[in-house]
Amino acid sequence: MGDENLNSSKKCENNSCNVLIIGAGMAGLSAANYLLKNGMEDFIILEARNRIGGRIISIPMKNQKVELGANWIHGVLGNPIFEIAMANGLVNIINIPKPHKVIAATEDGKQVPFGVLHEIHEAYVCFLRRCEEYFLCQYLPPPDIHSVGEHINLEATIYLERLPSSEEKKLRRLIFDCLLKRETCISGCNSMDEIDLLELGSYTELQGGNIMIPTGFSSILESLTKNISPTKILKNHSVSKIKWDSDEHRVLKKLEDLGEESEDSDQTVIEDISKSSSDTTANPKEGTSFTDITRKPKKKFSNSVEVVSENGQSFYANHVICTIPLGVLKDKAGTLFEPALPQYKLESIERLLFSTVNKIFLEYDRPFLNPEITEIMLLWESSASQEDISDSWYKKIYSFSKVSETLLLGWLSGKEAEYMESLPNETVSSTCTKILRKFLNDPFVPEPQRCVCTSWKKQPYTRGSYTAIAVGASQSDIESLAQPLFRTVHDKKPVLLFAGEHTHSNFYSTAHGAYMSGQAAVRRLLAPEEPEENFLECSGSADLNSWIQGIQLEG
Repeated sequence: MGDENLNSSKKCENNSCNVLIIGAGMAGLSAANYLLKNGMEDFIILEARNRIGGRIISIPMKNQKVELGANWIHGVLGNPIFEIAMANGLVNIINIPKPHKVIAATEDGKQVPFGVLHEIHEAYVCFLRRCEEYFLCQYLPPPDIHSVGEHINLEATIYLERLPSSEEKKLRRLIFDCLLKRETCISGCNSMDEIDLLELGSYTELQGGNIMIPTGFSSILESLTKNISPTKILKNHSVSKIKWDSDEHRVLKKLEDLGEESEDSDQTVIEDISKSSSDTTANPKEGTSFTDITRKPKKKFSNSVEVVSENGQSFYANHVICTIPLGVLKDKAGTLFEPALPQYKLESIERLLFSTVNKIFLEYDRPFLNPEITEIMLLWESSASQEDISDSWYKKIYSFSKVSETLLLGWLSGKEAEYMESLPNETVSSTCTKILRKFLNDPFVPEPQRCVCTSWKKQPYTRGSYTAIAVGASQSDIESLAQPLFRTVHDKKPVLLFAGEHTHSNFYSTAHGAYMSGQAAVRRLLAPEEPEENFLECSGSADLNSWIQGIQLEG
C-alpha cells in the first residue's frame, strides 16, 4: 500500500521531517544543537510564541538588562550553561562578588541588629541542610512530619524555646518566617509545607554560586541559535494535538502483521519497495551510529507521527521531542496526546508541583537607599490565615534587593504571586512605595517612575514558573516524565521523547537542567539499537570516586 493512504493534501516536504521538536526554549534549542553536532539536519522546531527562549527573557531597564525569567547560572562546576557563557565571552572567569550588606526591618521601621539576623540565618541554613539529609542518608523524619515547612518550623520552635524573652522569640520567629518565604521563591511553591521533606535533597546544587550574565541571560540564546537556520524555527505555532500513533500507522501496522517474519526476530518488517538496493544492504554496524535515524526508514509508516498546530497546519515526523512545560501539561496533557499518555505519566504530572514565582522591578530616577545597603528584608507580622488575599498579597514579598542604585527587585510566590497578576502595575507600584516607606520609616521614599511585573501564571505557554516535588510526589515522578514512548514493544527507537527542566531528576527548575534534558533526549535517538556492555576497570577507590564525579558532571 502506497502513500495514497496518507493525507496528501496536508503532508508535504516542507512540514515533514525526521525529528520534530516542540518548543524553542532551552531544552528545545539544546536538542537542536545536539542534533546538528551529530550531523542531523532534518529537524523542525515548533515554537508557540513569537519569540524563542521560553522562560528566558531579558529586557532593558535603566541602561541594563533585567531578567523576567531565568535569573542566574546556578553553579559553575559541571554547568554547561556556564561553559557556553565562558566560551562566548559572556562572563568573566574571575567572578568577584560585589559586597553584600543585608538589613532586616520590622513593620514599625526598626532595624534588626545584624548579630541577630546572622544568628537566625545560620540556624536556618543548618535546619535546611538537615532536611536535605533525609533524601541523601535515607533515614526517617519525626512522626507526622512530611514537609520541609513542617520540619523547619519544628526545629525553629525547639530552637526558640531556650530564649527567656518573648520579644526575642517573636523577633527571631519573624526572621525564620521571612527566610521561609524566600525559600518558596527558590523552590517554586506557595508554602514550604507543600515541599516533600524526603525529596528535598534530590536537587543537586552545583558549586560556584549564582552567576549573572551582564548582557542578559538571553545572550545565551544567541549562542544556541547561531548554527540553526532560522527557517527551521517556526514561531507562532502552538501545538493542539500530538498524534503519536496515527490512523495511517494503525492501518499499516495491521498489514505489517501479515508480512513475513524475520528468522532471527519476532519483529515484522515491510520493506519499502522504493528504496534502492544500496540502501537495503547497509552496513550492519550502522545501528550503533546516528545513520539509522538519518536515512529514510525502511518501514512504510515513516513520518507517521502527526503534530497539529492551532493554525491548522499538520507536521509529520519519525520522532517528536516534546519540551512543553509541566504547567501546560497539567492543563492539557489529557487532551493534547492521541492516544492518551500512559496512566503512570499522567499521575506523575498530577503529583508534581508547578507553582508561580513572580518579580517586581521598580525603576527610580534617582538613588534613595544608602549605597552600602544591597537588600532590605521585610519582617511582616504573622497574618491571620483567613485574611483576604486582596488585603494581604503584598505580605508575601520577603525583600527588596538592589539591581542597581536606581532599580529595585522584589519577589513573591504562590497564590499571592498569581493574585498580583490581576492588578494593574500602578497598584503594585503604589503598594510597594507604601511598603518601603513603612519599613524604612521614611515618608519621603519616592514613587518609582516605572514598574514592571512578571505574570508567569497567565502565560498560556508556561502556566507557572518551575517544577518542585510536592508532598506525596518523588524523584521517580520526574524520571517517569522523562521516559520516552515507543509505538510498539518491537520498535528500536522511541517515537515520542520528553525534555525540559521538569524531566531532569537532579537539576529540575534550572536552565542547565533543561539544557541537559534536551541533549539526553537526542542521545536516546543516538543510542545503539542493541545495548553494549560497559566494563569499568579501576585500581582503587580514588579512581572510582573520579569516575562517579565524571558521571555527575557529564553535560
